[in-house]
Amino acid sequence: MHPGRQIAVLAGLFVVLYALVFFVGTSGSVQDRLHPKLGLDLVGGTRMTLIATTEGNQPPSAESLDRARDIIEQRVNAQGVSEAEVVTDGNRNIVVSLPGENADLSGIAQTAELRFRKVLNITNGTGPAAPAPAPSGSATPAPNPSGSPSAPPAATGQPSATATPGTGGSGGGAEATATPTPTPTATAPAANPTPAPSGSAAPAPVPADIEAARKAVETKVGPAAWAAASGLQAPDPGSDPAVTEALKPFGQLSPTEVAVLTPQMQFNVPTITCDQLDKRPAGSISKQDQQAIACQGGGKYLLDVAKVSGTDVGNATAQLDQQGQWVVSLDFKGDGQEKWTALTREAYQNSGQTCDQSTLQNGNCLVAVVLDNGIISAPEIQGVLTGDSQISGSFDANSSDELAGQLRYGALPLTFTQADQENLSPTLGAEYLRAGLIAAGIGLLLVAIYAFFYYRLLGTVIVLSLVLSAALVFGALVFLGRQIGFTLTLAGIAGFIVSLGVAADSFVIYFERLKDEIREGRSPRSAVPRAWARARRTIISANAISIMAAVVLYIVSVGTVKGFAFALGLATILDLVVVFLFRHPIMTMFANTKAFLSPRVSGLGRILEQHNDDDGDEPRNRTRPSRRAKEA
Repeated sequence: MHPGRQIAVLAGLFVVLYALVFFVGTSGSVQDRLHPKLGLDLVGGTRMTLIATTEGNQPPSAESLDRARDIIEQRVNAQGVSEAEVVTDGNRNIVVSLPGENADLSGIAQTAELRFRKVLNITNGTGPAAPAPAPSGSATPAPNPSGSPSAPPAATGQPSATATPGTGGSGGGAEATATPTPTPTATAPAANPTPAPSGSAAPAPVPADIEAARKAVETKVGPAAWAAASGLQAPDPGSDPAVTEALKPFGQLSPTEVAVLTPQMQFNVPTITCDQLDKRPAGSISKQDQQAIACQGGGKYLLDVAKVSGTDVGNATAQLDQQGQWVVSLDFKGDGQEKWTALTREAYQNSGQTCDQSTLQNGNCLVAVVLDNGIISAPEIQGVLTGDSQISGSFDANSSDELAGQLRYGALPLTFTQADQENLSPTLGAEYLRAGLIAAGIGLLLVAIYAFFYYRLLGTVIVLSLVLSAALVFGALVFLGRQIGFTLTLAGIAGFIVSLGVAADSFVIYFERLKDEIREGRSPRSAVPRAWARARRTIISANAISIMAAVVLYIVSVGTVKGFAFALGLATILDLVVVFLFRHPIMTMFANTKAFLSPRVSGLGRILEQHNDDDGDEPRNRTRPSRRAKEA
């Protein structure tokens, strides 16, 4: 290939890479677009390593570890922390990283409970002035059992699901469907009191710390707002402007403050929204013997005490039924089947009349599957289920598998112990970043000094190659950080510094091969392609070994060592690109210049002088063998 074409290919590569950097997956100023993703050791924050413990100390399955990672990530995100990172590390570790100061990781690895709760009532959870949630998805809402068209379609965001007895059960052909639930509205009749839990007993005493927290909230919202909220017996319809105005302070409460309120207050006060409820601390509604409030699709659900928990679930799998539709097969273990049967008996035809009429589907109650503080599914029960059950509806392979996994591993499938927790201030992180950049700059400067001192004009090739390689690496860092989440750490900076030595080795190999060709009597112009042909194999072999070592290190290592291996491998690959698309073409161009033929300028020094002397003696050397032959 012509040298100019190779350099044009390199220029095109730069254009494509930086077009991706500036125009894909980002917005903001030029500085924001050129900002790589930095690790906690460079920007400050908190990192916690959790180790999964199992019976027999055997590594957990990859599926259970990934499911635990997903649940922990949901809990971290629920805290409202931006740019949090939760990754698996090795075959039993999960590493949680939160940038910024005062990051709180307490409680994220607690084994949350999966609960099955009957839905008692539903109201609007988007605020008193907001319209009722619009229907989502393609499911067709079931008709209102009363025949009234006033009940709007649901906005649960879940596929309509039908729970039917599994083939191995004895459900007697009964069905239990989860069709879209009626969308809650802000105009629920005030005369309809909030249903009490079925079989409710006397309220349990309130712990002293909860009572104190409620007193603090009462002080914050003011006596008028607290009195108005305490007097509500049902969701406020918002028809009385004075009441709505008095309840406004509750909309300013933090999720932690909302969590200490009674379930009835959380449900009835319209200014307490799903946005606040979804961000409550983990475990806020984990108690089985208490009513709870959870949200789905913009609606607030008043939930009965939990009659079935995640520990009662034996297995849940996604599979195709006889009609070729994706379903989730659900079975229980121990006395879990008896509990599930009792719960479906209560929900079927609204036994005991505990469910509000506005929540019923065909006269049947809904049963919510609650994980942490949110509802993952709310099927309607269409029969008393005495055997294994199936949840079916508008599922595809992915959604059915996701629901099965949530049911199977809803509570954390593993028990974790905290290995360590590292806290790093932003100031110290900035100092580490500065030190790393200074170290990289010093390494680059030393290579440049050595290159100009020993190779002179050829040192320009070395420096330009390193600059181009650094520009490629930087662009790749920014793009990969944005697309796959690669984070630059101190270990990664160390990997890039080590790659400078690998790049310098390839220069030395090439230039020393060039000297060898000149010593053998070739002119510099003819020596350049021959030296490249000889050096190319060595350069590729050396870089291939470095890349393989980086890959192996990345696979077998954990923690920040992975960042070092990734950075080393990335820099080595990009160095090979520069070798083929810049270093050899530019050397070919230099070989045709007068400066390259000058011993003092080119850096070839005595090698070129010796070559020129040999060229001057060439006629004499050629005649000597002839005279000797004649004398012989």
